[in-house]
Amino acid sequence: LKIQDTISVVRESFEPLRPAKAAFLSAVLPGLGQAYNKKYWKIPIVYGAIGTGVYFYVTNDKQYKRYRDAYKSRLEGFKNDEFYLDSQGNQLTNPRVTDDGLRRAQKLFRRNKEIALLVTAGLYALNIIDANVDAHLLQYNVDENLTLAPHYKFRDINTTSNVGLTLNFKF
Repeated sequence: LKIQDTISVVRESFEPLRPAKAAFLSAVLPGLGQAYNKKYWKIPIVYGAIGTGVYFYVTNDKQYKRYRDAYKSRLEGFKNDEFYLDSQGNQLTNPRVTDDGLRRAQKLFRRNKEIALLVTAGLYALNIIDANVDAHLLQYNVDENLTLAPHYKFRDINTTSNVGLTLNFKF
């Protein structure tokens, strides 16, 4: 009698288009690619990052419009904008913010608004890149048979220490 042992290796199949699909889903709706990759913990981070950028854009836009409207009102000869009023709503003889101050404030808030828009667009792109890269990395075999670990060794004989990196490959 002859007994023959066979070892069959079963590998999970992978979709070659999975990274493109994850990137497409994240482009359509931020966080959807992360959900497709089953990395649900990243979704709040994506929305928190993009939401923060949108918040700063909207806040700076409101301030920009506030100072712009006051400046336009002064150019037309009116002296009734919010900076000509005190905290009780009484008319002041001199404004709290000068015309030059209004121009500088407009410039500052416009700049901040544009930066917030660029940062938000960058975070949106980072969301797409993260979904794509994560889908690529899911196709690699990472198990306990292949490890790369740092180690620290202290020698008792001469009281010196060594730092190293160990690569373990088990068959």
